[in-house]
Amino acid sequence: MFYMFQKVKSKIIHALEFAPIWVALSLGRYIPFRLRGKIFSVFGSLIVMHLPRARNRVYNGLNIAFPNLSKKKIDLITKEVGRNTARTLSEILMNDDYKKRTGLISASGNGFEVLCDAKAQGCGAIIVSAHFGQWEAIRHHLALNNMETGAVYRKNNNPWYEKRFLRSIKQGGLPIVARGNRGNIAMVRHLKKGGFFALLVDQKYSSGEDLDFLGHDAKTTTAPAEMALRYNLPLVPVFATRQPDGQNIKLEYETPIDHSDAITMTNQINERIGARIKQNPEQWYWLHNRWGHS
Repeated sequence: MFYMFQKVKSKIIHALEFAPIWVALSLGRYIPFRLRGKIFSVFGSLIVMHLPRARNRVYNGLNIAFPNLSKKKIDLITKEVGRNTARTLSEILMNDDYKKRTGLISASGNGFEVLCDAKAQGCGAIIVSAHFGQWEAIRHHLALNNMETGAVYRKNNNPWYEKRFLRSIKQGGLPIVARGNRGNIAMVRHLKKGGFFALLVDQKYSSGEDLDFLGHDAKTTTAPAEMALRYNLPLVPVFATRQPDGQNIKLEYETPIDHSDAITMTNQINERIGARIKQNPEQWYWLHNRWGHS
């Protein structure tokens, strides 16, 4: 009886947690795309600036990475982090609509030609990026160019949000696999068949290596580099920077990471990500607990 009560209680709590998101997304469907982005940006800024836990996450991260920033600059970046985060998540959670906006995406960089060559040769490829700008635009652009790309995601504890999020990211390309042993096996099989996978590698991995990230040791996965070496695959960093108008996205397919050893290659990935964050700190998802701060 107690177990049943706890199960029902959990379902009610999850439903209540998801309700505001459901309302926002349902109403958002009736708002024109450009106006919708602006509205979500405003709410995101207000939430991150006035919700202590979110605000402190951003403050702590900025103080670790950029200790010489003034309080005024930190507040400005934090506000923009909220704006960019909310806009990006609204686009991803309505991905069926966002994938129609390919006219907003421009691309450059020799990494794109490397991926085209891999596709032509029936070879798989690994794309690495970060929770930066509008990262989902990368997979939309690849799909538009006949290079459908799968992704790895972390399951959410809320089943209502999980269902909505999974359905949305599948709009960007298949397969979508959950982090874990089963997902890793599926990813390797797809790569060996000549498939593409995009991996966001800027989060803390508790079993990862302590490698430099913006000047401080951070638990970092070496899996992308290890797979690239093991299966002789190109490892291409790609970044999707949101432009000043908030709508247009500039993709930059960088020069692939040279094959050497997993640690050296992963350090180079971290350097590439760090360089982007230094250029546009407001576009990185500072809400991640990257260095293990509270």
